[in-house]
Amino acid sequence: MNLHTYRVQVEWTGNDGEGTLNYKSYRRDHTIAAVGKPPIPTSSDPSFRGDPTRYNPEELLVASLSSCHMLWYLHLCAVNHVTVQSFRDFAEGTMEEAQDGSGKFIRVVLKPSVTIAAGSDPAKAAELHHAAHGYCFIAKSVNFPVEVVPEIVLAA
Repeated sequence: MNLHTYRVQVEWTGNDGEGTLNYKSYRRDHTIAAVGKPPIPTSSDPSFRGDPTRYNPEELLVASLSSCHMLWYLHLCAVNHVTVQSFRDFAEGTMEEAQDGSGKFIRVVLKPSVTIAAGSDPAKAAELHHAAHGYCFIAKSVNFPVEVVPEIVLAA
């Protein structure tokens, strides 16, 4: 078994001089970075006093699931002679907030719209979504359901 390690640096950038003196005294802004890559400006969800112009951890979790699925799907299509011309996912995650302010994701639905080349098998293209889901590292690591509802379009 191979082990892979992923290192990122998360740095809080929301100290406006008072630190966390009180709940309203600081911004939730932070950056996520990895060696050799541009930083990602992030914050908390606007519902939790975050900056709506920055990505939040919840969006990044949904994006990670979508991206992982797409990468596996494209690989499986390539090795199974299904030519993908375009792939766009309209992913959506639902988080349930508890009375004490904690929360958890209760589901994510991936809605990929895939255009395949004429001559590719639409049934095979649809079937490969199921296989991709089974391989996705991220989907296999979460404790909530991840559904895949694909749309396959055959190019003219």
